[in-house]
Amino acid sequence: MFVLTVDQQASRRVGDRVDALLRDLAPMAGRDGVVRAFERTVGDEVQAVLDAAELAVEVALQLLRTKAWSVGIGVGEVDEPLPESVRAGSGTAFVLARAAVERAKSRTRPVPLAVEGGAGDLARDAESVLTLLGALVTRRSPAGWAVIDAFGALGPEATQEAVAKHLGVSQQAVSQRLRTAMWAEEVAARPVAARLLTEGDR
Repeated sequence: MFVLTVDQQASRRVGDRVDALLRDLAPMAGRDGVVRAFERTVGDEVQAVLDAAELAVEVALQLLRTKAWSVGIGVGEVDEPLPESVRAGSGTAFVLARAAVERAKSRTRPVPLAVEGGAGDLARDAESVLTLLGALVTRRSPAGWAVIDAFGALGPEATQEAVAKHLGVSQQAVSQRLRTAMWAEEVAARPVAARLLTEGDR
């Protein structure tokens, strides 16, 4: 299992944003791979339990994009039966997620993300790949995100021509923005991070 423990950054300065985050994450509650959806645990912290590494990668990068949350991923077993409320959950993955999010808060980290797992090398390797991806998404320009988000809105069959028309720019501009945003590199690396998380959970 994959427990994500997520803590808000600078909450004293910007105020509590947990309710807004939970509203943004609510649509994922019914997706395959969600064992327990995100809910507030304590203070400005939220937590979820997933059994799909691909989804853990997706959500972690989504959170890093906002530059407002520290993300800890714990890889391991949870005590069964899992209670309905994630706040009452226990087990190795919960303990590791707690350690991970505390490490993610360190100001010396390039991005506020950490992975902890029983298979130490695999957890460190997964963290390394996710750190690279996190650095990429946090440095991506608004123009790059506009193109990527347009592809998401138009669906998997969308072409660069359709996205260009949607955004009111040239197809050449779309192509250039995708290259600058390193979208193809992110798409290629996500499965690597997911595979390392999956192997660490075996």
